[in-house]
Amino acid sequence: MAERGRWSVRASLKVARSHPAAAAQGGRLYAIGGGGPGFRSLNSVEVYDPQTDRWTFAREMPTFRSGAMALTLGEKIYVIGGGFKQPSGTFRFLKTVEIYDVRTDRWESGPDLLMPHDYPALAYLHEKIYILGGHHPGATEGGPRTDPGFGFSERWSPGEPTWTEIAPVTVPRFALSAAVLKEELLAFGGVAFTPNGFHNFDFIERYDPAHNAWTQESDRRLPWPGAAIASCVDQDRLYLFGGYSTDFIHARGACLTPSSERWETLAPMPVPRAAASAVPLGGRIYLAGGWAADGRTPMESVVAYEDSGDSIRRTGE
Repeated sequence: MAERGRWSVRASLKVARSHPAAAAQGGRLYAIGGGGPGFRSLNSVEVYDPQTDRWTFAREMPTFRSGAMALTLGEKIYVIGGGFKQPSGTFRFLKTVEIYDVRTDRWESGPDLLMPHDYPALAYLHEKIYILGGHHPGATEGGPRTDPGFGFSERWSPGEPTWTEIAPVTVPRFALSAAVLKEELLAFGGVAFTPNGFHNFDFIERYDPAHNAWTQESDRRLPWPGAAIASCVDQDRLYLFGGYSTDFIHARGACLTPSSERWETLAPMPVPRAAASAVPLGGRIYLAGGWAADGRTPMESVVAYEDSGDSIRRTGE
């Protein structure tokens, strides 16, 4: 049977990058920073115009970093956290918040995070930015496969002077995702080194702001355990693309419509990818960059998904 939606190949990035921070503003897509070959962190900023199918450069970000998160509010793009590989081979994880003004093509500094967060999850709910988990601050030398992950979570209301600690996510992890679906803040997926080994997660947890508490949902799980999944919400649907499970990088996709509470299988991506961005823009979802199927080569390719709206085949059926 046919699968839902279709893919098209778009103009490639000028610079191959995994783990980019990405956001849309003013009808254009911004790909910011990320990791280049050898996991060399970048500070370049590329701007995609879907009308011309072209990428151009904007003003460079002040800080070289990958694994940062990005969010658009008005005419500004907030780039938060991340880290970079030092000449010594160890990593430095960052508290850095930098804000790009699209109108003036200028960067300014925001208040530092309370703790460094590299490859956390980001969400925006009730005029607050949430940053959840990430690499453990003490895991700068051992590499991801010995990283126990980080549960520390915090939030910030733009305009306030400082971030505020909230309840930690239920399981410390990095390369997790977050989304707001029907006014509910959800965190899902991710990976960490556990007593049972390097483990990818498939659970979904929900945050209750009134009680400052996370609860794992017993009736909903991801259709596959994975980390570095590209995810977004568009038209009240939660979309998942790719990611990795142990040593396997996926080309699969799925979406969840709250009214049905069922995951639906999407047409697979043209090639597998993990650690990419997923940004809705103009009726399409754009995936930019990421890791190739070998799990170490950054990609310059960009693809766009268009949802047919046809519920043809559901996962698990």
